[in-house]
Amino acid sequence: MNFAGKSIAITGASSGLGLHLAREFAAKGAHVALMARDRDRLDKASAECGGSTLIFPGDVTRPEDCKKFIGTVIDKFGSLDHLIANAGQSMWARFEDVEDLALYRRLLEVNYLGVVYCVHPALAELKRSCGQVVVISSIQAKVGVPFHSGYGASKHALEGFIDTLRYELNGSGINLLKVYPHWIRGTELRKHALGPDANPIGD
Repeated sequence: MNFAGKSIAITGASSGLGLHLAREFAAKGAHVALMARDRDRLDKASAECGGSTLIFPGDVTRPEDCKKFIGTVIDKFGSLDHLIANAGQSMWARFEDVEDLALYRRLLEVNYLGVVYCVHPALAELKRSCGQVVVISSIQAKVGVPFHSGYGASKHALEGFIDTLRYELNGSGINLLKVYPHWIRGTELRKHALGPDANPIGD
């Protein structure tokens, strides 16, 4: 595909896979828009991508942030061609050892609702541009993995959501792509994974 001049919005774009994708698309001449919570990291990512990179500090668990992000992308670039829902959070705890069940709500908010909140305001523009939604899922959307009960469940929810959209948006011009990465080094996903107390386990 030719990405030159295309506008690409990426969530979870300040590090790991999101940042790698941003660099690659920018190198191919795309207009990239990066959303993440960490403003300092976004500034560094923007310097790496250069050009007309747009940064947007925001949280995918907040519908208002997602709506504003999509609107800002369209205002700046005049269109939205690709939405890459990459933001995600993992866990590392045996279910019986979980102390704070808020862990499960957090994983659903980030991994499932974070996609819903971004896709909904983007639909009209993606129809106009015959654009694409790319969802960074996980093989755990298909297979359960120990210590990841909440993460796998959130990815199963995402799977059902995208499969349903395939039917509802058939003929709309929007393409829906699910990506199932295996373990990826350098993403800091393990560092930020939630432990039994619903806090990141750290290094």
